[in-house]
Amino acid sequence: MKIFVAGATGAVGRPLLNQLLARGHNVVAMTRFPERAQSLAAQGIEPAIADVFDADSVKAAIAHAQPEVVIEQLTALPRTYSRESMSAAAPLNTRIRLEGGANVLAAAQAAGVRRYLRQSVAFWGIPGAGLADEETPLSLDASPAVAADARLVSEIERRLLETSNLEGIALRYGFFYGSGTWFNPDGDVAQQVRQQQFPIVGNGEGIWSWLHIEDAAIATVAAAEQGNRGVYLIANDHPLAVREWLPAFARWLNAPPPPQVSVEDALKRDGGADIVYYGTQMRGVSNAKAKRELNFQPRPLEWIVDTAVADAS
Repeated sequence: MKIFVAGATGAVGRPLLNQLLARGHNVVAMTRFPERAQSLAAQGIEPAIADVFDADSVKAAIAHAQPEVVIEQLTALPRTYSRESMSAAAPLNTRIRLEGGANVLAAAQAAGVRRYLRQSVAFWGIPGAGLADEETPLSLDASPAVAADARLVSEIERRLLETSNLEGIALRYGFFYGSGTWFNPDGDVAQQVRQQQFPIVGNGEGIWSWLHIEDAAIATVAAAEQGNRGVYLIANDHPLAVREWLPAFARWLNAPPPPQVSVEDALKRDGGADIVYYGTQMRGVSNAKAKRELNFQPRPLEWIVDTAVADAS
């Protein structure tokens, strides 16, 4: 198939391009930087130079490419994972996902694209017992930053899934780990853990759902090839509480054990309600639909596997 990728140079975009090429697809990748066009062409990828905020240039790029499928991976996230950096990045990230995404979606409709996939978020299901699935409502009334992101996700998914003249697929990814992510040994969270700046809050019962960046790319290609209209939760098989994954991550990094802070003390910090949500209320997700419909076979979380082997030896 001919597949157009917007957001091709981000964390998911890079392995996604490799997977698409490996599967024999004809790939067009959008970039606003002419210098990146040369490196894309050297990979066997057709570059499309356009600014995502320039609706006319995006429309022209997709009209010229005439793809069957568009995959949108537009985000603007910082290299550092902190309250300050995330807050600073939020306006541009929101704009690129809402305004930029709207431009790409409108251009795809105008070009007669058959299928449209876009990046979404797996971990905003309302807190509750058991694992969330694709029908679980989102946490629109949670702590401030969580609620804002949940509303953003809800809006971009609504726009896509209510579009009748193409097959819209929202891919809700879990927390990324692997090369180029915050949760890699050279990533920002790893550095925070080494410096004991990433604590367990309260009893650490918040459940995180994980996804290797390469598995995100593999699942995305599967959805492009055989997915059905709607939402897919894309995460690995074993969501884990913070009190489980964080100490194991520290051991894997040969870092000191993470500190613990009370809910009361966490609430005193800037953004404390969000810190408490992540640490104590977040709900894990089920990947059953993706496994059933996309033959998704995610790898286990590497620092859990590695530390378990080390403990047994």
